[in-house]
Amino acid sequence: MTDLSIIIVSYNTREFLKKCLDAIYASDMQTFLYEVIVVDNASSDNSLGMVREHFKDVIVIENKENVGFSTANNKGIQKSRGRYILFLNSDAIVEKNTLSAMVKFMEEIKDAGAATCKVELVSGGLDDAAHRGFPTPWNAFAHFTGLSKIFTKTKLFSGYNLTWMDLDKTHQIDALAGAFMMVRREAGEQVGWWDEDYFFYGEDIDFCYRLKAENWKIYYVPGVRVFHYKGVSGGIKKHSQHISTADKDTKRRVTIARFDAMRIFYRKHYENKYPRVITWLVLRAIDLRRWLTLKSL
Repeated sequence: MTDLSIIIVSYNTREFLKKCLDAIYASDMQTFLYEVIVVDNASSDNSLGMVREHFKDVIVIENKENVGFSTANNKGIQKSRGRYILFLNSDAIVEKNTLSAMVKFMEEIKDAGAATCKVELVSGGLDDAAHRGFPTPWNAFAHFTGLSKIFTKTKLFSGYNLTWMDLDKTHQIDALAGAFMMVRREAGEQVGWWDEDYFFYGEDIDFCYRLKAENWKIYYVPGVRVFHYKGVSGGIKKHSQHISTADKDTKRRVTIARFDAMRIFYRKHYENKYPRVITWLVLRAIDLRRWLTLKSL
C-alpha cells in the first residue's frame, strides 16, 4: 500500500509549483512509497503543461474552473491511495528529510489525526498560521486589538497563535495550516475530509476543529521544516505581493473569501455557544475589517 499521498492544489503558481515538485522528488523517501497528485484550478499560466513535461509520474486532475481549495483537495483525495495524506501548498518547499520524518512521526504517534512541521516564511520567521489556537471571540479580540503582540508569553492574551508555547519542542496545538498538513487517512475519513462551504481560507481551521471534536490530536513538529512563500496565488500577503502574479480582481475575490470564511466558521461552531450580543459584535467586527481591507486594495 502507498504510504503517503501528496496533494497539491495549483492556481497560477507555475514557477513555484515546479520548485515545490523538484523539492519533493529530491527528498529522502527511500523507505516509503509515495505518490504526488496535482489538482489544478483552471490556471492560465500553463502550470499543467509544465507538470506534464517535467514530472511524468505526477497524477494530474484538471478542473475547468476554480472550484476552491476544499473542493479541489477532496477531488485529490478521491484519487489517493496513501495511509497518510499530505496537503501541501504549491508555494511550499520541503527540505530533504521533512517528508520521511513526518511520516515516521505519524507512524509512532497513533493519536495524531494531523501534524505539521515548522513552516518557515522565506523571511526567516514562523508562519503563524501553522501554529494556531482556535479563533474564539476572546482570542480574536486579543489578536486584532494587538494585546497578543504586547503579551506574547501570556497564555490569556496569546491564544490566537499560541506564542506562549515553546516553539522549539514538539507539542499539541489547536490548528495548523493547509500549507503543510499531514493527515491520517482514518481521521480524515471520520470527519468527512474538507468542508466545501469554504472556498479559500478558514477550511484548515475548520478541519482541525472537527478532528479535535472526534478526539484526534493535532501536533506541531519543529524538528523538520518547509519554506513557505505564502500568498503567491492570492496576492494579498504583504511579504509575497512582489512575487505574486494575482491581479486586482483576484485579490478582491480572495479578500472576500477570507472574511466569508470567518463568518462561516463562527456560524458553524460558535454561534450557539455564545450570547446573541457576542455574535452580533463578532459579525459586525468581521464586516468592518472586510470593508477596511477591501477599501485598501
